[in-house]
Amino acid sequence: MHRRTQPHTYRRTQQPRTPRRTALAVSAALLVAAPLLTACGSDAHPGAAAVVGGERIDVASLQAQVKDVRDAQAASPESAQLVAATGDLDRRKLNSMIFDQVVEEVARDHGVTASRAELQRTRTAFVRQSGGEDRLAAALLQEQGVAPDQIDGVVRRNVLLNKIAAEVGADDSPEGQKKLTDVFTAASKDLGIDVNPRYGAWDDAQIQLATATPPWLRRISQDPNAAGAGA
Repeated sequence: MHRRTQPHTYRRTQQPRTPRRTALAVSAALLVAAPLLTACGSDAHPGAAAVVGGERIDVASLQAQVKDVRDAQAASPESAQLVAATGDLDRRKLNSMIFDQVVEEVARDHGVTASRAELQRTRTAFVRQSGGEDRLAAALLQEQGVAPDQIDGVVRRNVLLNKIAAEVGADDSPEGQKKLTDVFTAASKDLGIDVNPRYGAWDDAQIQLATATPPWLRRISQDPNAAGAGA
């Protein structure tokens, strides 16, 4: 296992002016599939789906998240289609769980936090632009495999990522996206992420499981109230 190194220090920059539309899956802007081999999750860490910065993500915790999604899908009129479209749900959920820890690491490194007011404003914006709580929940379940009780995590991820992007001066241009990706790649390497081989392998450069197929975020916004739904 790798040991976690000291966080990087970055100078605060002025928030960039960016387009209004922001996807709910903001984290996925950094992700693209690529093969990589790694070793973890065997005898050294029994019962672990992954180890991130020395902290375990237990298989039981992963399975609980998967169950929440499957239960929500089962209650949907489109249950069969939803289940068929998320055959790799365990990998998708593990990918999100690992990525969220990388986001938290980068946020700590840059002194970025998410206040209760910011979280509430962002969720309210998502609900309003989706046409209501039920429609927001249905869209996230269908498009991202997110259960209703996991929506707060999506909101937090968006708030942190938008603030991190502003902090490092990254917009939605190719140069801005590269700057943001470089920051997350460095943090991912620092965390020494090891994944149980049954779930695939973690790619620090692409910041995702090589087997994951998450939706893509198209834009990043500096204004949580302007965040819009969509992949």
